[in-house]
Amino acid sequence: MAEEGGALSGMTAEVPQLRWGVLGCGIIANEMADALASEGRNLAGVANRTHDKAVAFAERHGIPKVYDAIDDLFADPDIDAVYITTPHNTHITYLRRALAAGKHVMCEKSITLNSAELEEAKALAAENHVVLMDACTVLHMPLYKELVRRAAAGDFGRVNLVQENFGSYKVYDMRNRFFNPNLAGGAMLDIGVYSISLARLFLASQPKEVVSLKNLAPTDVDESSGIVMRNDEGQLVVLSLSLHSKQPKRAVISCDKAYVEIMEYPRADVATIVWTEDGRREELRAGKTAHALSYVLADLEAAVAGRQQAFDNLDVSTDVMSLMTRLRADWGVVYPEEV
Repeated sequence: MAEEGGALSGMTAEVPQLRWGVLGCGIIANEMADALASEGRNLAGVANRTHDKAVAFAERHGIPKVYDAIDDLFADPDIDAVYITTPHNTHITYLRRALAAGKHVMCEKSITLNSAELEEAKALAAENHVVLMDACTVLHMPLYKELVRRAAAGDFGRVNLVQENFGSYKVYDMRNRFFNPNLAGGAMLDIGVYSISLARLFLASQPKEVVSLKNLAPTDVDESSGIVMRNDEGQLVVLSLSLHSKQPKRAVISCDKAYVEIMEYPRADVATIVWTEDGRREELRAGKTAHALSYVLADLEAAVAGRQQAFDNLDVSTDVMSLMTRLRADWGVVYPEEV
């Protein structure tokens, strides 16, 4: 569908439109409902652990079905796909039930807590012949699809180094999801997933060498870290993450012929390419930040229609989860569900 300025918002008429249900009523669920509404579509159903919140959410967004129990959403034959937007320590519980019920699933980041959970979910998706997809926006924004295409074509020369910063200042409240181990808090699963996903998109292979330093919050989840990784091709990744210290969300992909700089990179729609030979600057624009959730939903619909590129995203998610699991093991950050 065309949007203001003639760009595509990400949802297209080229693939079948799925009947979506959502689990959860938070910020992402509201963005999802708005994304569908911008395309003249509506959510078909909503479920939430607190039923009254689901009722209010449905009234706000014109959703026809509110389920008395979460499993009723998964059992509904009029629902094709479910977006799981609950806290990430609950994801595997709901993934098991949704996938076993034969629903396609888009799961909010971090898709699971660890690699073992993700492998279980992938096996369930395969067994039930449905699509499982990671909602991490870096994997869906048109800007990254275009940059990956140009990098693969050799436009920028060899990728040598990826450097990224991501820092938020979260007030010390050990009950909230950022620092609470009972909600799988910590910088890695909340913001590190963006950084590692972006880096992995531009690497020839998975990093094998990983070294890091971390500082823990008083609750023993990771508050900040410095991470260096290298793969067999000698490509380096340098990451700086923090949840109690502000940093710019800045990524630089350093190549032989140019470097690519991206600000606010989780949902970026613009990149600056600086060419090595003459310092010339090129501005690349693709997609719109405001339509991030439209691109997420569109990719699952494309995958259900059989587009291979959409399936490939889960391979990236698998590598990213492996690295995050390894780093948390190095740091001794363990969640109650993992004991």
